[in-house]
Amino acid sequence: MKRKMHFFASAAVFTLLFIVAQAGFAGGSSDKGKGGATGVLDTSKRVELTLYIIGNEPPKQAELYENFNRIALEKLNCTLKTIWLTWGEYRNKYPLIFSSGEAFDMAYAATWLNFPIMAQKGAFKQLDELFPQYAPKNYARQSATAKRQGSVGGHIYGIPTLQATYGVYGAIYRADLATAHGWDGKMETFEDMERYFEIIKKNYPAMEPIQILSEGSNIDDAWMMNRGFYHSKGGYNDFMFLDPSQANPKLFTYYEYDKIQEFLSMIVRWNERGYFPKSALSDTDNEKVQNGKAALRLHNIDTYDGIYRARPDWDIRWCNFVKDVSHNAFTNDVLVIPSTAKNPERALALWELITNDEEAFRAFFYGVEGKSYELVKNGNKTSIRAINITDYAFSNMWAARTNEFYLPIAGAPADLQGYKDGYESRIKEGVGTEKFRSFNIDTSSIENEYAACLAVHQQYWWPLELAYVDVVKGLAEYQEKMKAAGIDKVKQVVQAQLDAYVASLK
Repeated sequence: MKRKMHFFASAAVFTLLFIVAQAGFAGGSSDKGKGGATGVLDTSKRVELTLYIIGNEPPKQAELYENFNRIALEKLNCTLKTIWLTWGEYRNKYPLIFSSGEAFDMAYAATWLNFPIMAQKGAFKQLDELFPQYAPKNYARQSATAKRQGSVGGHIYGIPTLQATYGVYGAIYRADLATAHGWDGKMETFEDMERYFEIIKKNYPAMEPIQILSEGSNIDDAWMMNRGFYHSKGGYNDFMFLDPSQANPKLFTYYEYDKIQEFLSMIVRWNERGYFPKSALSDTDNEKVQNGKAALRLHNIDTYDGIYRARPDWDIRWCNFVKDVSHNAFTNDVLVIPSTAKNPERALALWELITNDEEAFRAFFYGVEGKSYELVKNGNKTSIRAINITDYAFSNMWAARTNEFYLPIAGAPADLQGYKDGYESRIKEGVGTEKFRSFNIDTSSIENEYAACLAVHQQYWWPLELAYVDVVKGLAEYQEKMKAAGIDKVKQVVQAQLDAYVASLK
């Protein structure tokens, strides 16, 4: 009971911080980023720019910044200070760095970090004029889709990544464990995954068949996407969905889906058979698979790549459960300039350098050749390998990646590029989920109701989706609490936005 109350309290605290941060952003949205911009960059004064990113900083990472700052000083008379928000603290601290009034220059943002909602509340500087003036090459390379995704309310608030990624999600698993006990290797459906769990549980009782963490199981996300549905905000841990195959889709939530009992029945079986522990929602270990504590996890294809390279001696495989694959929004990784920035022009010029100058990109993203990375030649192809990974790491500023400069990682799975080529060949502009990747919900008129629904979702759905409570009573209680939180108003407002978005595409 203490563990459950701690989890519920954490959800409530996060929601309170979210609301407080939202209130703190108010008033910054009128800044259109003009501020005397002439298009001629003044570099006469040396400045130190500050960048916030998400992740755990390796112990000697600062040595790599010294090398990059040599280039930045030479070309733009500036240096860059990078501040890392750890995986354990970012959820609380990230919104507060924007609402506190702290002056800094750049930050990583993403759809999963509520980029559209924070833009609506004035957290970021509008870049309508500054972006094309001080980062013109990057601006010219952005697709119309990416520019639309980087805009909120008709104004540009973020510079999207220049690298295409894919909205795929599925099972990353150790085939070697199961094939040793007669498994046929078939992993295409949730039924196949359940059979895999049976083998792991029987033969490796000390190992968790599936890795689950404190931020929801993600089993529900994979299950809904496997049925062709799309999250209303394009990310995970959402509580509203739409069917992208419909001409005019209608939003719905879990308890409105007539087949949700099939999912809950499956989860009851998995719970009863011990496929995940009773304490999963208090677990923060994100590396159970590569550390040999779990046999399978649900995540994206990049995580598959990383785990495969970390354990090349194991038979790590991948299965995508997303029925309708599309490109991730290019704002899945995006650079923002906070509304408090003192040097937005220099920050954009530095970003222009990083994304258009290969020497600057490698120094910023990879570090120092021979110290943090080495190049691997294979015929006319070049890949990259991280070295001294205890002391250094490649940058977590994923928004900097470009198709031209970002190198394949040495030791990547042999089938990785084939998977990506296959996804690319099936994606059609304006069809299926691809059609909705530029849809951003606006919660400004329903921010209290939306935050309340999010809190209810975390408090009541997360235990329900793991059958920690009676699923019949739990689903009814979830519905009751969502109604009380204002889900009907939220759906009505967001549905009107969705209808207007669909109409704008015709």
